[in-house]
Amino acid sequence: MLVGVKIKKLRLKRGYSINELSDRSGVSKSYLSYIERGIQKNPSLQVLTKLAHTLDTNVEELLDNNNIAIDGIDEDWLSLVEEAIEDGITKDDFAGILEYVKFKKRQED
Repeated sequence: MLVGVKIKKLRLKRGYSINELSDRSGVSKSYLSYIERGIQKNPSLQVLTKLAHTLDTNVEELLDNNNIAIDGIDEDWLSLVEEAIEDGITKDDFAGILEYVKFKKRQED
């Protein structure tokens, strides 16, 4: 997972707006937005340290890339899948949902 996606996920988990995280961490709103949107892919260690401290985590956790991004799948899809997993949706549940969606689409045609 990209560092910006992790930061955004932690920010939302803590209930912070970009403005609030910016104020608390001392990182500008625009720079923070660039990081979260993946425009700035390599923020400095100093910035990561400020953000990690504010988000009650550490730099190592922000940089941990155990979850390897899959080429061709955008971050929104990856976030949806991660959310489903966190909510306890199993592969079988997902397969059932997929079959239901396919069924509904066939009925619309």
